[in-house]
Amino acid sequence: MSYSLDFGKISINGLRVWCMQEEKAKKMILAEVKNHFTNRLRFFNEFNLLFLILIAIFSLSFLGQFSAFNGKFCAQVKQHLLHINIAVIIMLLVYLGAFKMWHNFAYLFYVASFAALLFVAMAGTARLGARRWIDLYFITFQPSEMMKLFLILALARYYSALSGQEICRLSNHIFPLLLILMPAFVVLKQPDLGTACILLLVGFGIIFMSGFPLKIFLISAVSALIICPFGWFFLRNYQKNRILALLNPDADPTGIGYHVLQSKIAIGSGYIFGKGLLQGTQSKLNFLPEKNTDFIFTTMAEEFGFLGSMTIILLFCALTCYFFWVGNESKRPFAKLVCCGLGLLVFIHVFVNIAMVTGIAPVVGIPLPFLSYGGSSIMTFAAGCGLIMAAVRWMRS
Repeated sequence: MSYSLDFGKISINGLRVWCMQEEKAKKMILAEVKNHFTNRLRFFNEFNLLFLILIAIFSLSFLGQFSAFNGKFCAQVKQHLLHINIAVIIMLLVYLGAFKMWHNFAYLFYVASFAALLFVAMAGTARLGARRWIDLYFITFQPSEMMKLFLILALARYYSALSGQEICRLSNHIFPLLLILMPAFVVLKQPDLGTACILLLVGFGIIFMSGFPLKIFLISAVSALIICPFGWFFLRNYQKNRILALLNPDADPTGIGYHVLQSKIAIGSGYIFGKGLLQGTQSKLNFLPEKNTDFIFTTMAEEFGFLGSMTIILLFCALTCYFFWVGNESKRPFAKLVCCGLGLLVFIHVFVNIAMVTGIAPVVGIPLPFLSYGGSSIMTFAAGCGLIMAAVRWMRS
């Protein structure tokens, strides 16, 4: 038997196989390049969205403060601009730092912040009947604002180390409860009921988001609501008056109901399009109390109307949704809890502040993020935005 080889066919078939392999390799390379640039584009688009939201909020913040001080570029407006600039620098520094560092030093930051709270209780600066600040001569800051951020980091680190079975054990929640209740109690003694409530709500929210059993959580929440009325006996007189003003502000329109009534008048007088920049009568004639801090939304609602108010609300909705989206996209438990905790913090602040100035909730002194005057609050939320950006970078790495 004889065999013959057709070298022509072999060479042609080999060439075909080689071409097919080369074609496949080119497609794989093009696909990798496309995915690389798509991810890069998506990465920058995500930050562009955050930057656009923050630019819009910072612009409205300047307009609100400029209007609150009757269109004068006074020392308070300059100070507010300085706060915004420092906040942007802090945001970028937090972003440039390693996200893992915040995980490693979460407890250390918490302890330092709690120590600052204890220092405030002993030797802090008192204003308007409350001891909440530390005065370092060249800067004054409020440690309770920082505690909101560091509490989120500490709880996120603790729960990120637990498995699903460990989270279901009630004994594993004693330590995080102490992390929440200790600063809340110290802040409540300042007194600052609003910030104490924020710490409690954000803390318990993170416990729920960590995977805590829903049934037990609901039972605990209902039990807390049942016990809440007994807290009336532990409130100070001015705190009781604020709750009474919520129930019936017309009972004392020049006393305990003054804040809420004047705020409602200002918001209602803005109608659809508002009175125009620097044309608000309630704020310009000083009928509106705390018009550049807790009631800044009222000042802006009077001048920008319903459309302006909805623009502010939608911007904060977009910011909150962005935070939760980043948390949902993250596969790492620590980053997920930090991002969702920050989203919850922004949501509670915005909801309570707007509910407060519209007469839906009692006046508890909760600032509106980035818009209210106050460096500690602005810098805390800016650091939170920096953490979100760092989480995105960590997630993409």
